Amino acid sequence: MTSKSAAAAARATVYGYPRQGQNRELKKAVEGYWKGRVDAAELRRTAAGLRATAWRRLAEAGVDEVPTGDFSYYDHVLDTSVMVGAIPARHRAAVEADALDGYFAMARGTQDVAPLEMTKWFDTNYHYLVPELGPDTVFTADSTRQVAEFAEAAALGLTARPVLVGPVTYLLLAKPAPGVAAGFDPLTLLDRLLPVYAEVLADLRAAGAEWVQLDEPALVQDRTPAELNATARAYRDLGGLTDRPKLLVASYFDRLGAALPVLAKAPVEGLALDLTGPAAANLDDLAAAGGLPGKRLVAGVVDGRNVWINDLTASLATLATLLGLAGRVDVAASCSLLHVPLDAAAERDVDPQIARWLAFARQKTAEIVTLARGLAKGTGAIAAELAANRADLASRAGSALTHDPAVRARTAAVTDADARRSLPYAERAAAQRARLGLPLLPTTTIGSFPQTGELRAARAGLRAGRIDTAAYERRIEDEIREVVSFQEKTGIDVLVHGEPERNDMVQYFAERLTGYLATQHGWVQSYGTRYVRPPILAGDISRPEPMTVRWTSFAQSLTDRPVKGMLTGPVTMLAWSFVRDDQPLGETARQVALALRDEVGDLAAAGSPVIQVDEPALRETLPLRSADHAAYLAWATEAFRLSTSGVGPDVQIHTHMCYAEFGDILQAIDDLDADVISLEAARSHMQVAGELATAGYPREVGPGVYDIHSPRVPGPAEAAALLRKGLEAIPAERLWVNPDCGLKTRGWPEVRESLENLVAAARQVRDGLPTTS
Repeated sequence: MTSKSAAAAARATVYGYPRQGQNRELKKAVEGYWKGRVDAAELRRTAAGLRATAWRRLAEAGVDEVPTGDFSYYDHVLDTSVMVGAIPARHRAAVEADALDGYFAMARGTQDVAPLEMTKWFDTNYHYLVPELGPDTVFTADSTRQVAEFAEAAALGLTARPVLVGPVTYLLLAKPAPGVAAGFDPLTLLDRLLPVYAEVLADLRAAGAEWVQLDEPALVQDRTPAELNATARAYRDLGGLTDRPKLLVASYFDRLGAALPVLAKAPVEGLALDLTGPAAANLDDLAAAGGLPGKRLVAGVVDGRNVWINDLTASLATLATLLGLAGRVDVAASCSLLHVPLDAAAERDVDPQIARWLAFARQKTAEIVTLARGLAKGTGAIAAELAANRADLASRAGSALTHDPAVRARTAAVTDADARRSLPYAERAAAQRARLGLPLLPTTTIGSFPQTGELRAARAGLRAGRIDTAAYERRIEDEIREVVSFQEKTGIDVLVHGEPERNDMVQYFAERLTGYLATQHGWVQSYGTRYVRPPILAGDISRPEPMTVRWTSFAQSLTDRPVKGMLTGPVTMLAWSFVRDDQPLGETARQVALALRDEVGDLAAAGSPVIQVDEPALRETLPLRSADHAAYLAWATEAFRLSTSGVGPDVQIHTHMCYAEFGDILQAIDDLDADVISLEAARSHMQVAGELATAGYPREVGPGVYDIHSPRVPGPAEAAALLRKGLEAIPAERLWVNPDCGLKTRGWPEVRESLENLVAAARQVRDGLPTTS
């Protein structure tokens, strides 16, 4: 053990905090700016106010060192691209004309210029904007924002630590820019990038920063010897700078593995390690690497990605062990608190028993402060907190809410045959084509249509009692009529009902399943100004009654064309919720799958010829280490098949995935045994179609030709060009035409025009196909 001075030095800190404000003030200000209702000065004032409020609350809670630079108008990786001058050529004029408008153009695109590609931030539901780099990229430092935000915190009298995306992770997240030859590795630009980071570090040191945090979460993934050597070189060079602050290199989301000794030996002053879940292995690995003698260790012992209270006693034991491995041990969450809601105390409608078990960002901050105090002053200083925590943990473990014998008996009785369709795909496909009678290149949408202000007002009115259920349902029926009528007039082949009754693709179902808890204020950023309220999986799952049959059947009654039933798949129901941490994920997935199986069966019995079970989160939930992939994919694909295999062969099962890298789960996509899969492809220029063809994927595919996360309306020629590129990989008899994702976030004018163009493109390409005798 080290001396007591190590414990006495323990401080509380966090790596990042929710950006949006208590009432999503940032979302409202940014969207107001886009619409011209808010000017740039007002937007900046709102942002500065939100930053100051967050820092003050952290300091008042007892946090000794607040983070700066974690705030963003849209995305912190995009902010890093601005900081290092990596502006795509197509956006340079806009950025030079107006930095703020150019920034948003990179994020969202314009009618004339496409945005940066967007994908998931490791295995979270946060999306980042992918840097575009090439051999001709010239980096230039612009530390204006980083220095200014540090100065704001310092002016409040706070000890602050700027947080930056590290250079290695930034390059590993990047892709070759359009037009760059395949095979270009952005990591080859490291020597060009490091002097820019050196300049930013010098600027922050000149502004008074004692420490700067460099986040390197990409190092928790499998890395090649060359990538580890590049990491060693990067931190040898940065650590060797004379004009710099102290450097704290942070990783999170999993164990560092072979990268840990590389960082431990680097000439930096500290490491920040995730020590929760699988990343708890970092403790033994750190000991094996010889620890961090004389250095600072920031111990992420509070789970920053889930909403359950911490086991304070267990965390204190971990912290006590770490005292012997570092010169100083500080306490933090496992990662930025960006990934959890702001304040559990705002949830007035939560069962008081369950409320005892919840910790959002503010509660996690309090846990961090408590642990730092206990580490520094001994358990006696936090005896009351420890006793209350033990009682809350015991309450959860012994609650009837977390254990339903009937659900557990049903999951235990599942057999392999329950997760297999009755006929192989080729025979199913013939039955489905005979039933549906669709043309080549059939058109459809992914499911949702615009959620108008009138719809949201009706939903709020129902909650508040201003309108009754009958009036609300009439409003939903009117919306479905409009959606169906538009699709028929436009010429779409397989229709959807538009999902007007759904607040969110996960929350809607969570509110109708036992074992789930929905929040009122639990907003978490997904991307840009898109916030979601992930429901909480608190107990065993079952479906008391049908959830979607009424509205799907109503839509089908309005048309002779097939209408898809629309459900969210079991893996996505887990990935976009806060899951239980008291049982294996695979067990929870099986419970959700059986509840969805009941719904799929009821839709088929009601006459639905096409049923789509969306699994956009299948890829994002993939463990970060390849050694863990097989076990995850086994239960994940089984859960999907269990949901969908109870229907007849003439029912066409669709699934959908979006905004992820699909290349490394192609076998899993095949293992789903869906009849049709639709995927994001517009921003990635049909890359996934080629990947599926190379893998020999045998079923039908709908690679998207309309990027719905941009306000751009693609013309028929643009959509047709993408479609023809898809045809280079997928034969026409297996190719569908659809947008990248649901249309909920778009407005009706752009949706009408975009879908009309999509149908026109499909007809144009279809008419050009060779005829067969």
